[in-house]
Amino acid sequence: MAESAIFVWEGTDKQGRKTKGEITSSTPAIAKAELRRQGIVAKKVRKKGKGLSRGGSVKPADIALFTRQMATMMRAGVPLVQSFDIVADGSDKPKVAELIRAVRNDVSGGNNFATALRRHPLQFDDLFCNLVDAGEQSGALETMLDRIATYKEKTESLKAKMRKAMIYPVAVLIVAFIVSGILLIKVVPQFQDVFAGFGADLPAFTLFIIGISEFVQQWWLAIVLGVVGVIGGFLAIRKRSKTLRDKLDRMILKVPVAGNIVKKSAVARFARTLSTTFAAGVPLVDALTSVAGSTGNSVYSNAVLQIRDDVSTGQQLNFSMRNTRVFPNMVIQMVAIGEEAGALDDMLDKSANYYEEQVDNAVDGLTSLMEPIIMAVLGVLVGGLIIAMYLPIFQLGSVVGA
Repeated sequence: MAESAIFVWEGTDKQGRKTKGEITSSTPAIAKAELRRQGIVAKKVRKKGKGLSRGGSVKPADIALFTRQMATMMRAGVPLVQSFDIVADGSDKPKVAELIRAVRNDVSGGNNFATALRRHPLQFDDLFCNLVDAGEQSGALETMLDRIATYKEKTESLKAKMRKAMIYPVAVLIVAFIVSGILLIKVVPQFQDVFAGFGADLPAFTLFIIGISEFVQQWWLAIVLGVVGVIGGFLAIRKRSKTLRDKLDRMILKVPVAGNIVKKSAVARFARTLSTTFAAGVPLVDALTSVAGSTGNSVYSNAVLQIRDDVSTGQQLNFSMRNTRVFPNMVIQMVAIGEEAGALDDMLDKSANYYEEQVDNAVDGLTSLMEPIIMAVLGVLVGGLIIAMYLPIFQLGSVVGA
């Protein structure tokens, strides 16, 4: 079976107007057949190149803003097509405006909103499209868009908090690596020339740093290429190997502090996504299928798939969650109350809010904890190099003074 790919197409709609978009298919012929079923005569269909992605600059935050604006417009009574025009004209990003106008052209050509969104799979995933479809079918599109906007905003906020926890220490360590490299390549050799005229034995620590400096001067390019190669190779293998990704996901959950943040983040995503899909009227089993891909960790994804299988056999959601042994008791109890009271989506929403706040507090705590540790690491690296260079001068001063 051929692997699915994204194809860019150009053609005419039912009214004979020119239109274009994207479609996911296995071959151009199947893509054309699918477009014909949608009432579109495709003139050109070509595979989308990775390096020429027209939607590459459209970020998830842009999609969240677009959804919020559309929800606001429709709640104010503005017609759907006119809402597209207003939002597109107000966007300061050409790629976002282009995407909105493409969706608008599809809708004005007779397609429903969900179908128009599905032609842009890189920007609108299956969950997004299914929720919009549910809103259209129920006649409550503006309410559904408001829920989707809230879901996207909360999800992006959670992702930003996770990035904040990871980027800060990595950025500082990179700066420390660069500063140490500059000192070893440019500064230490200057001191080495001065020490050559002393005519005295240098301290062992200074000789050790000079040895490192000479090695780095000779092999700095190989070191840089090696580091880049190792990181690039690791990321490439991780992308292709599901086994490696699963092992890394299990390992990170056991890391002190950081593992706790990842757990709370996964629980928050689970509760937020399930609350949104269930409130939209999506059957619980189908909703759990969508939730499995949104947790951000394979341990929780596998647990959700196990829950889905248990629920499909008639077992209650809270019992299934308890059997996985990965969800906190508080969430399980909230789900049990929600099932008994017939307010599952509300209880899940409250759980999501609680754990999102927990992630925020944990990230702030991690940042506060990392700051003194990072400063200590920087002090040892840079301070150690400086001490090693001035140690012979201090010893020479003591000999002269004696």
